[in-house]
Amino acid sequence: MHKITELLKKWSDISLMLRIFIGLVIGAVLGLLAPHWSAIGLLGRLFVSALRGIAPILVAVLVISSVSKASSGLGPRFRTVISRYLLSTFIAAVCAVVGSFLFPVTLQLEKAAEVEKTVGSLGEVFDNLLTGMVGNPIAALANANYIGILFWSIIIGIALKALASKPTLDVVHDLSAVITKVVRWVIEFAPFGIMGLVYTSISENGLSIFTTYGHLLLLLVGCMLANTLIFNPLISFLMLKRNPYPLLFTCLKESGLQAFFTRSSAANIPINLAVCKKLGLDEDFYSVSIPLGATINMDGAAVTITVFSLAVANTVGVDVSFASALFLSVIATLGACGASGVAGGSLLLIPMACSFFGIGDDIAMQAVAVGFIVGVVQDSVETALNSSGDVFFTATAEYYDRMKNPRE
Repeated sequence: MHKITELLKKWSDISLMLRIFIGLVIGAVLGLLAPHWSAIGLLGRLFVSALRGIAPILVAVLVISSVSKASSGLGPRFRTVISRYLLSTFIAAVCAVVGSFLFPVTLQLEKAAEVEKTVGSLGEVFDNLLTGMVGNPIAALANANYIGILFWSIIIGIALKALASKPTLDVVHDLSAVITKVVRWVIEFAPFGIMGLVYTSISENGLSIFTTYGHLLLLLVGCMLANTLIFNPLISFLMLKRNPYPLLFTCLKESGLQAFFTRSSAANIPINLAVCKKLGLDEDFYSVSIPLGATINMDGAAVTITVFSLAVANTVGVDVSFASALFLSVIATLGACGASGVAGGSLLLIPMACSFFGIGDDIAMQAVAVGFIVGVVQDSVETALNSSGDVFFTATAEYYDRMKNPRE
């Protein structure tokens, strides 16, 4: 028993990133050599399920706690980070439009007899966002509806700030610390979970995905990388007037790598909170901005919605002007903000975007099916870039506020 304890201590003393890398390598090797050992994949499903299960509770408690004890000086930071989240998502959609026009893609779909050339309305997008925001808060927790969770948590936090006594606020703060501790325990199992996730991806898909849909994947990943490595750093540079790449690469390494395998912005929230703490950011700020980013900072989702919609239009012969495609960028930005914080969430918004070109669900859902096939790569890259961007813009907003308002 003593030897087992010593072995576990030595294992825990190893850097979490190194342990994750070890799990990644083992999972990939086993996926190629022993693709029928399904029990290994169970480790990945258990890990992601645990993170997804605790993440809604963590978000609710952290946001309530942070808002209830937040100082009034945080307002400018929130305005800054929200505007950068939305700007980055819109630029990502525009980048996808330009990429789709320069390198047009078609899909293997069964064409319908006719395709109406009409454009739908924004009503459904706004309706889903607003009804999801003000829905039952208990249902929001149960269904991981992060828009609803954020809305009600902020309202409850404001009410606590206005009415609650100090002992009550202390209880809320202690509950936040307890939930955070539970999440850290779950994260300690990340190496085994990622081993299972990698094993499942390799054993089920192999390497064939890169040949069948190579052109589509190159366009999707290329647009996402361009936004992450060029446009997002440019936004940060224009704000801070300093080299943004050290911060960017830290965010990609500490947050993006794990998000790549969990494929869920919501599940990666605890990781991002830990990264923000490591960067020395203000907990009152990042404990709200990170869950907010998992909901509205959706660069990769905007790219996915735009690229797939234009690919479907190309496939069925709909003539889309560049001006119409730019309007699609606005639609994709709004739609991406309502994308679920779970794997494959952006794919389910493709039919909505296609409807603006008069393309029916019978065709659009075929594109969604293709999306789930390439999702082993597309959704992994999308989530990694979205989640790391949450930390990147949170840090940028705080550094900008410090620069504008230096503390004595």
